Amino acid sequence: MSLNTAHANGGVLIFAGERILIFYDGVEMAFEGPRDMPHFKGKKHGRALLTTHRVIFTSADPKDILQSFSIPFYTMRDMELEQPVFGANYIKGRVVAEQGGNWSGEAKFKMYFTKGGAIEFGQAMLRAGQLAMRNRPPQPPVYSPPVGNIYQAPPPAYEAPHTPYYDWVPYNTFPTAPPPNYVYTMEAPPPYPGVDPNMTPYPPPQANGSASDAKAREANASAYYNPANPHNVYMPAPTAPPFEPPPSYDQATKKTN
Repeated sequence: MSLNTAHANGGVLIFAGERILIFYDGVEMAFEGPRDMPHFKGKKHGRALLTTHRVIFTSADPKDILQSFSIPFYTMRDMELEQPVFGANYIKGRVVAEQGGNWSGEAKFKMYFTKGGAIEFGQAMLRAGQLAMRNRPPQPPVYSPPVGNIYQAPPPAYEAPHTPYYDWVPYNTFPTAPPPNYVYTMEAPPPYPGVDPNMTPYPPPQANGSASDAKAREANASAYYNPANPHNVYMPAPTAPPFEPPPSYDQATKKTN
């Protein structure tokens, strides 16, 4: 798990070729982590995403010291789904720090779904983890902070291909896409394998052809249509790449007057 590495411009930051399988708003997080890490203190409110490579949480509070965290499947331990008689269903487990991920050690967490969806999200997460672990390298990679330009993600980033390989993703429960101007992609591909080793990564927007079809690329990325939710079209607000990457760990934790 890495801290404050998966956000940019008020949204989520994913790798080039990474795909969002489930998006969920209204998530509450609680941590038990190292005492010297203020990032884990208090309850966190925000959005959770299940991707082809990891689970990502982004905070709804722009003043929270923890703006995002990323949990690759290979860093998860003892994951369980809980259904209490009273209270919201939740997912619990342990995570270990990625080497170079802005913290060290391990932490416990609980992810509450106050509006429902914990069971479907959790089952899909466990299935994705099982598939990704089959492709796990012998030595986990060292995390590297995002470098280079950041772009608004193209439509392929918003869901996996509709093939039988992904029939375990509950799109009927999670039919909506992330809001406009929320999903950004970096130029670097994922440093670790995902659920499908045969999936061809889509290129970042600036690499999708030559300058002659820039207009076509712009129109292509301007809207997102989800066939599972045909009555809504998601229109990003006008903006122009490149964007700024998230601040470094030192910058994010630096106190200002």
